[in-house]
Amino acid sequence: MPPRGGGRSVAAVSDGDQEGTMATTEQRSARGGEYLEAGGIRTYYETAGAGEPLILLHGGMCTAETFDGQTPALAGEYRVYVPERRGHGRTPDVEGPITYDVMAADTIAFMEAAGIQSAHLVGFSDGALVALLVALQRPDLVRRLVLIGQAVNFEHMRPEMEAMMEGLSVEDLPPMLRGLYTAASPDGPEHFDVVFDKCAAMWRTDPGIDFPRLEQVTSPTLVLFGDRDMISLEHAAAMQRALPAVHVGVVPGATHGLPMEKPELTNRLLLDFLAG
Repeated sequence: MPPRGGGRSVAAVSDGDQEGTMATTEQRSARGGEYLEAGGIRTYYETAGAGEPLILLHGGMCTAETFDGQTPALAGEYRVYVPERRGHGRTPDVEGPITYDVMAADTIAFMEAAGIQSAHLVGFSDGALVALLVALQRPDLVRRLVLIGQAVNFEHMRPEMEAMMEGLSVEDLPPMLRGLYTAASPDGPEHFDVVFDKCAAMWRTDPGIDFPRLEQVTSPTLVLFGDRDMISLEHAAAMQRALPAVHVGVVPGATHGLPMEKPELTNRLLLDFLAG
């Protein structure tokens, strides 16, 4: 049954998951995705499986490959959609800033263009804030909501994370992100730095959803993060207090890369929550 009010829980979980892997360059070249026009954006997306619609929303500077550890497992139960947002992966960048509100509007446009009346939304990092904004703005579109590894504002941020964000440069990103972009982007490898500058401006100023606003979320929600993630336990507790129907999962020994570091455990938690 969907958790409600008094059904909130905090779970600490662990297993022997091995570090996840993503597709090779050869696999990336034949992924079989499609394009559709959504809100003026030529949006690339991939699909797999059959059943209730489920949309995976990737992190900042990421591509569909970063969900390769989740898509096959989830596709056994759901019709999985993995769109790439503007300036990410195979979806071209467009003029203007990248903001969470803009990406939420793009996601709503994608759902409408794809004929998805409602879906489960699973967002990782930036994708979690995008999913949350869709749930706030268009609750009719969201069945169940999963937020992985993402704070909703700057309160209770770990001090070391504040320092990191202040001095963040493109060289601080994992090299594999540039490699994935170079292999996929229609804008060319040199545009990676342009997209980073847009995203960095957003990261430093934009994630500002006040905790009381979370009370407006009507979808059952799972907040999932590693105990060594950027999100602090205090921040997660504040989210838990505000969200009306919520579970919180804390995974020991995991960082911000939880879905890639522990894919099997992540998938078990997702499937259990989504099944209600």
